Amino acid sequence: MIFDIYIVDLRIMSLQRKLQVWKMGIVNYLDALQLQQKLCSDRKTGKIPDTILSLQHPPTYTLGKRRTSHNLLVPEADLKNIGAELHYTERGGDITFHGPRQAVVYPIISLRDIGLGARKYVETLELAMIELASLYGVIARPGGKCETGVWVGDEKIGAIGVKISLGITCHGLAFNIDPDLNYFNHIVPCGILDKGVTSLRRETRLDLPADEVIQKELIQCLARLLRYDAIEWREDESYLFEVYGIK
Repeated sequence: MIFDIYIVDLRIMSLQRKLQVWKMGIVNYLDALQLQQKLCSDRKTGKIPDTILSLQHPPTYTLGKRRTSHNLLVPEADLKNIGAELHYTERGGDITFHGPRQAVVYPIISLRDIGLGARKYVETLELAMIELASLYGVIARPGGKCETGVWVGDEKIGAIGVKISLGITCHGLAFNIDPDLNYFNHIVPCGILDKGVTSLRRETRLDLPADEVIQKELIQCLARLLRYDAIEWREDESYLFEVYGIK
């Protein structure tokens, strides 16, 4: 009888879905991109579990695979003068900005294991940001047609741009905690004209905790929506970069 219970417990443990989360601080965009590529490769072969990179970037503009450079409103040569970089990626979506005080979440997960399609996955990313905003009394909503992301009124608070290859995701979402919104004046954010950009700081009347706390809450919202049973938090980012030969 005891042996039977032990076997059942082992089966339950084997069915539990665990998410590994790396808390990484501020990371150069190209380093994070290279790391994502290597993690995606390992996730496809089953060498690693579902993984999330939780980080922020230095001031960086990124373009998606459609290469809509016309939505960059300043000459690329002038970006150094405002302390920003520009990088081209293979994610979906249009031009966007990443910078300090913005929560960036890059899930490297198997949609096949979860049983989600691409559209449902994007909607789940949106819902996680909406739930996070609600924790601080902010009413956010998903965008309308051709407006992927999360909005407060007509102002965008959260952006999404993903790439899915063989059922494995990379890139992800960016949620504005309290970034310097002036950087968004140099682009047409996400390629949508006549729309503004906002942040959690601007929209809430509550005192905000540290960014790290808010990023953790965001990941907890996402993990619950994706039905993970447990989260393994990792903070030794130098080990991760060393393993994959980055930096």
